Amino acid sequence: MVKYDRCLKRITMKKLIALFTRIFPRQTLIRLSGLFSFLIRPFYIGDKVECPVCGGHFRKFLPYGYGVAMANRMCPRCLSLERHRLLWLYLHEKTGFFTDNLKVLHFAPEQPFIKRFKTLKNLDYTTADLDSPIADLHLDVTHINLPDNQYDVVICNHVLEHVDDVNKAFSEIKRVMKPGGWAILMVPINPDVDTWEDLTITDPEERKRCFGQYDHVRQFGRDYAQVLEKAGFTVDADRIYYELSDEQRRRMRLARPGEELIYKVIK
Repeated sequence: MVKYDRCLKRITMKKLIALFTRIFPRQTLIRLSGLFSFLIRPFYIGDKVECPVCGGHFRKFLPYGYGVAMANRMCPRCLSLERHRLLWLYLHEKTGFFTDNLKVLHFAPEQPFIKRFKTLKNLDYTTADLDSPIADLHLDVTHINLPDNQYDVVICNHVLEHVDDVNKAFSEIKRVMKPGGWAILMVPINPDVDTWEDLTITDPEERKRCFGQYDHVRQFGRDYAQVLEKAGFTVDADRIYYELSDEQRRRMRLARPGEELIYKVIK
C-alpha cells in the first residue's frame, strides 16, 4: 500500500508539472517558480541526491519536462536541471568566473544562476532576454543593441535552437565579446544526427517531432563544435562530466544524453 501511494504521488507530480509547462507561458512560470519551490520543498527532504548550485540535499529531484515530465531532474530548492548543475561545476573548477573581474552578459538568465551571479562582487553582470520579467535588458540575440567588444563573458544557453537566423545570433554574440573573451553556448544536442533545420516547419506538433520541442526551429547534432568553428569561434568542448566519478554523476544528476560536453567558445 505504501509503495502504491508513493507511485501515485510520483505520477501526480509528473502530470502536474507537465501540465503547468504546457499551458502556462514562460513568463508566468518564472513568476510562480519561487512560490512553487517554497511549497514543494518539505516533501523532498532526504539525502539521496545533492545540488551543487544551492548545496541542497534531497530524497530525489523533481520531475521536469515540456509535455512529458521525466523523473528526478529538477532541484526542489533552486530549480536547477542537469545542465545547470554541470555548468556550475565547470565554472567553479575550470574558469575564473567566481574570482576574476569580468564583465558578463547573460542571455535568458536561468533562475538557479541569476541571483547567485548577481551577488558576485567580481562580476559586472547584466542579464538580457526578449521578454523575461527577471532580465535587466530586453534584447534580441540576433540584434544586440549594444556596442562592440564590451564583454569578457557571454552566456547563452538553450536559446539558439529557438532562433530563426542562428548565424546572425553567432555574429552578434561574437561582436559584443572582447577580443580573447569567451562564451558558453550550450544547446540541446542529438548525438545521432548532424545539425539541420527547416524553417518552413511551423506546426508545433511537427516541430516537436522533428526538433524535440514545439518552439524549436532546428536540431543541433554531433557536429556542433564544427558549427561553432564555422561561425568564427575557437571551440573548447570541455569533458568535466567524464572526469567525475559515477557516484558523483549519479548523486548530482549532471547530464542527459547529448549534454555531457560544455561548449566554451573564444573570440
